Amino acid sequence: MKIKVYTLNAFAKTNTGGNPAGVVLNADSLLSEHMQRIAKKVGFSETAFVKKSNNADFKVEFFTPNKEVNLCGHATIATFCLLADKGIIDAGRYTQETKAGILEIEYRKNNRIYMEQCKPIFHKILDKKYIADTLNISQNKIMDDIPIQIVSTGLKDILIPIKSLGDLCSIRPDFDKISYVCKKENCVGYHLFTLETKQDSTAHCRNFAPFYNINEESATGTSTGALSCYLYRYGIISQNHMKDLVFEQGYCMNRPSEILASVIISNGKINEVKVGGNALNIEEREIEIL
Repeated sequence: MKIKVYTLNAFAKTNTGGNPAGVVLNADSLLSEHMQRIAKKVGFSETAFVKKSNNADFKVEFFTPNKEVNLCGHATIATFCLLADKGIIDAGRYTQETKAGILEIEYRKNNRIYMEQCKPIFHKILDKKYIADTLNISQNKIMDDIPIQIVSTGLKDILIPIKSLGDLCSIRPDFDKISYVCKKENCVGYHLFTLETKQDSTAHCRNFAPFYNINEESATGTSTGALSCYLYRYGIISQNHMKDLVFEQGYCMNRPSEILASVIISNGKINEVKVGGNALNIEEREIEIL
């Protein structure tokens, strides 16, 4: 059986940037083992499979090369950019059913896709020395005034504040140790950031998820939502500036990416979290599965 897989670079800042994702349309007949085989053959960090839903406009399932995940930000952006390109959707609001819940998607006329994320859950704070050891850095490269913390807006990530852009880009982590920590803490990966940026952005980020066979990812939508909420919680960004956040990622991999975020605050509480961007370089290939 041959399956058509579309590939797109989500959150691309340039034609060589972004995070590649696979998308399979009309995937209703595919079983989990089929989707897992396809994702492994595609070889990207995530591949999305679009199905019919009784509860939403679309049902989307996400697979890494070695396991299913509840949600993937960049693959969601790629999916809805493809649906728009194929004329399946017009500008407007849609819903997608995922293992993380039913989430709203907004397709804006400027070719930007925004995906709703869950409201943030702030989990435990982790020890600096413990985490620094897994990154092969000294503790003094980690910021002192805000914590290393597990935060989720759909997927749990460990958010790690680094003092400078130079420090962030020079990190060469121990992926085995990161995998151990993520397994122990039931997290997807590490999302490192610094407030020092290359352009006029909110933060510059790197993401490590070796536990899911993704040593480094060039653009991570779900982590961006969690980080946006974290920056508000710890007073780094005021309420008046939460609607137009811009995050840089992928520069250390020569895949420059731009991820947008919008957080709505009411009475000091986070009411809505959205992450957005576009996708470039739509291509297609055929994958044969037994």
